[in-house]
Amino acid sequence: MVTLIWDVDDVLNDLMYQWFMRAWLPEHPDCTIEYTGLSENPPHAVLGVAREDYLASMDAFRKTPAGIHLTPNAEVLGWFAALGSRFRHIALTARPLETAPDVAAWVMRHFGAWIRCFGVVPTRAGEGIPMYDRGKGDFLRWLGKGDVLVDDTQENLKQATKLGLRVVTWPQPWNDSKKKTAQTLAQLTNMAGNGD
Repeated sequence: MVTLIWDVDDVLNDLMYQWFMRAWLPEHPDCTIEYTGLSENPPHAVLGVAREDYLASMDAFRKTPAGIHLTPNAEVLGWFAALGSRFRHIALTARPLETAPDVAAWVMRHFGAWIRCFGVVPTRAGEGIPMYDRGKGDFLRWLGKGDVLVDDTQENLKQATKLGLRVVTWPQPWNDSKKKTAQTLAQLTNMAGNGD
């Protein structure tokens, strides 16, 4: 059975979009950029702000009720309900460790019927926090399991490819995928039967 490793933010949910619409735009009413114009992730350069300012805004949003209780991607949830049992599933996220309990609960609440394993790569880990992995590639090397990484970040996909995993680029404005969500899910479905 093929094991899919799912990024959480901006794949299983729409964190960046919700942050942009609910936090960034209300705080920056003069912003002329649309979500589709966020051609980089992190988008601080596109937004014309310091990386630290973007991270502070995103981290604050993650702690709000809106950031904690994101609606799962309906197309993905429908795919899991119809076809998820054809695969094994792992969730893998990179985010501040202090927000990991909320996102782990979110994954189990919405996708726990299928996703049985949750991993986190802490970003900007504070003093006293062991740094086992510098990125998802290090975590995947250590884990030694999984066949396909589904992620929206080119660097994560590149690291997974170097480890011999197949990759599926989740369509977002900041990557090179030209597929729609339905096409991406069809690509995953085809991997169950023939290993492509």
